[in-house]
Amino acid sequence: MKSATRVGILGGTFDPVHLGHIDTARAAAAALALDRVLVLPSGTPPHRQPPAASRYHRFAMTALAVTGVDRLRVSDLEIGEEAPSYSFDTLARLHACGLPPLQIFFITGADAFAEIATWSRYPQVLDMAHFVVVSRPGCRSSDLRQLLPALANRMAAAHQVGGDEGEPRIFLVDAATPDVSSTGIRRRLAAGESIAGLVPAAVDVYINQHGLYARGDASLSGRSLA
Repeated sequence: MKSATRVGILGGTFDPVHLGHIDTARAAAAALALDRVLVLPSGTPPHRQPPAASRYHRFAMTALAVTGVDRLRVSDLEIGEEAPSYSFDTLARLHACGLPPLQIFFITGADAFAEIATWSRYPQVLDMAHFVVVSRPGCRSSDLRQLLPALANRMAAAHQVGGDEGEPRIFLVDAATPDVSSTGIRRRLAAGESIAGLVPAAVDVYINQHGLYARGDASLSGRSLA
């Protein structure tokens, strides 16, 4: 019997949420036998310009995206925060919540994890949870042993998971995820192009209903990948 609930955490700006986010969460949940995955839209993302869509819209789109997806749930843990949403602080809040025993698995793409040395309070952040690193187009998680040799001894393939993982580790998940980004979606929408097949259908409808990322909005260009 498992000694603690296994909870995945996937944070991001989700401006907008897309199928790459959802498939990353599902791949992590399947590979690590997670009980659930909390998807956390950030309130104030660090190191970025303000999101194009409001907190309300980003939370609503994320809620629609995870509806009916097994084990995925939206969380408002970060969305109300005015201070930048650093991963270390989010994990500290989870540990301080007084919840039943949890094993926390922080989910991220391999491209983002390749820049882990630039994250706030590195390397301490790696001791706050297990990390689950999922391959992204052009960046396989299995390549990270060579890219980050100082962390290689903490890395393990996802199939090496047991029932109680002990000390925080970095689990590598080589799974196919769509080659899609929020930046590309915003640019397509600003150009009046379809985003069918890039975002969940309900998110596509929501964006159209609320006129988000409208054609000709110059503020949509040049934003960071998300």
